[in-house]
Amino acid sequence: MMSSANRTAIVTGASRDVGIGAAVCRALAAQGINIFFTSWRAYDQMMPWGEDADFPAALQAEIQAQGVRCEHLEADLSLPETPQQIMDAAEQSLGPVSILVNNATFSVNAGYDTLTPELLDQHYAVNMRGTFLLTTEFVRRFRGDSGGRVISLTSGQSVGPMPDELPYITTKGAVEAFTTSLAAGVAALGITVNAVDPGATDTGWMDADLQQALLKQSPRNRIGQPADAARLIAFLASDAADWITGQIIHSRGGM
Repeated sequence: MMSSANRTAIVTGASRDVGIGAAVCRALAAQGINIFFTSWRAYDQMMPWGEDADFPAALQAEIQAQGVRCEHLEADLSLPETPQQIMDAAEQSLGPVSILVNNATFSVNAGYDTLTPELLDQHYAVNMRGTFLLTTEFVRRFRGDSGGRVISLTSGQSVGPMPDELPYITTKGAVEAFTTSLAAGVAALGITVNAVDPGATDTGWMDADLQQALLKQSPRNRIGQPADAARLIAFLASDAADWITGQIIHSRGGM
């Protein structure tokens, strides 16, 4: 197994302080793992929460202050050439990569009455094509005999209906199918492949009414936090999780 000091992780979609991506970067860095993270401000600009233009630089400085190396790239995963660019930049700045966390996503609500070809294409380009191409590029370049990790974020589409999020849940369902089959294909290379469904997680997108509705459903009487997902992902990235692969882990606090 590789020591944490010799490992580098790519984490996509770490653009906001309250997001899962940022929490994952912090959790992995706390294990001594070098971090290469991506963000895409153009996506945040079109979302209700808006862009935090200064955050990527602040996160990079915060992680470096923990004593590990950290680099950042603005990366549009909807472009077919971006996965190779991410891998090139990570390897050139930090060396070989042994951990990939596919956190970046595109999500716009759409039910049967608002679904369009354009919305489907936007979700497909990031959630499927970008994720799958980055993952396969990572696998092709992995040179260890063990310790490779792919961890993708998925959603709760397989545990209950989400009728107002058809393009999102469709593409996230594909991530689960990809995870299961890729895990079998790369096991002999020393790479594990898993997906995490963190359930409803408060990353700044919930309004007060939704928070109250979720609290009523929660056996733990609280809503999921980014750190909850990050702790699980950090475990899956560790040597202790070497025997876990091909799994879709629903970490939802009992909901």
